Amino acid sequence: MSFLSRLLGTEPDPKDALRPLWQRTVEIAREPQWYRDCGVPDTVEGRYDMITSVLAVVLIRMEQAPELRAPSVHLTELFVDDMDGQLREQGIGDPALGKYMGKMMSAMGGRLGAFRDALVSDRSSLKAAVSRNLGLSEGTPPAALAQRLEQLHDQLAPIPADAILGAEIPR
Repeated sequence: MSFLSRLLGTEPDPKDALRPLWQRTVEIAREPQWYRDCGVPDTVEGRYDMITSVLAVVLIRMEQAPELRAPSVHLTELFVDDMDGQLREQGIGDPALGKYMGKMMSAMGGRLGAFRDALVSDRSSLKAAVSRNLGLSEGTPPAALAQRLEQLHDQLAPIPADAILGAEIPR
């Protein structure tokens, strides 16, 4: 998309095509099983943990297909836009927004890296990655959440790229 096209708004925003996938990612992250069965607290922080965790698994799947790499950037931008909006709704203004967004992106990047290593290279390290990167309810072992994230990863693996882009992720 050329600079003038973007400036004049003559071409659609490439992120728009990814909105259904972003919405599906959030739907999956809000499934009650994460909170009921896996020890994720049903709090703002717990929901953020699940959105970033599910998004990380989706992005890891997208990394596996060259045709999904550029769209994965747009999906990440939708995450940033959504988190920015959520923070503003909570009353966080421009002076502090950058600091909060930096922390959120750092957490997202950490989860993506840890889960990528665990899901792609060494599945035995997923429990430790979950334990390090997510806040579970007190006394909850990470095994159930790690297993469910692994199942999601395995479920996404055979889905064709065009179906991923179309948010066709069955549950």
